[in-house]
Amino acid sequence: MTIAERDSCPGTESRWEVTVGIWESTDLPEGWRAEIIEGGLFLTGLTDQVHAHIVSLIQKELFRESFREESALSGSTFHQFVDVREPGVEALFVPDLVVLPGRLIHRHPEHFAGEAQLVVEVTSESTAGKDRGPKLHGYARAEVPLYLLVDRCDPDTQQGEATLYSDPRKGAYTSHTKVPFGKEIHLPEPFDLRIDTSAFQL
Repeated sequence: MTIAERDSCPGTESRWEVTVGIWESTDLPEGWRAEIIEGGLFLTGLTDQVHAHIVSLIQKELFRESFREESALSGSTFHQFVDVREPGVEALFVPDLVVLPGRLIHRHPEHFAGEAQLVVEVTSESTAGKDRGPKLHGYARAEVPLYLLVDRCDPDTQQGEATLYSDPRKGAYTSHTKVPFGKEIHLPEPFDLRIDTSAFQL
């Protein structure tokens, strides 16, 4: 569903405040997500086992790197089902995986997308269009430095592809690296980590 436009008057809540208020009051069954994308409220259903498997593999690699001695990620935390916000584009995303600096309990309750070190989205039939389009543009406009899109059926190649978007400038990513499932993809600093996508193929 989407939130209708309304006139703003002094002393009244803005469209963004109204939308976030509805999001905060939404009571969903376990496994469901509500996100605000381009000002509209969208619901995403339960993910399948392959989707969960891929997210788990990536999180495991990030955890392993964070425990390495002198790792730049030692102070970072890795989260599923944590929202990141970008009021400037009326967006509140709940990435499949997000890396944030510092411990969650020590952070402000609102996490802004530009604070993330990395966001990861794994496509499914219901989310692919948003992951490739509005979320890609939203993360770029929020200047998320790295966006890893794991596309289980890339529309160009009709096969599994992993694409790392980087260097956001003026609302767009200026660099990207794409590899087919089966190849490694390199996450630059502060990660300096190669993720083997072979296990993404099930």
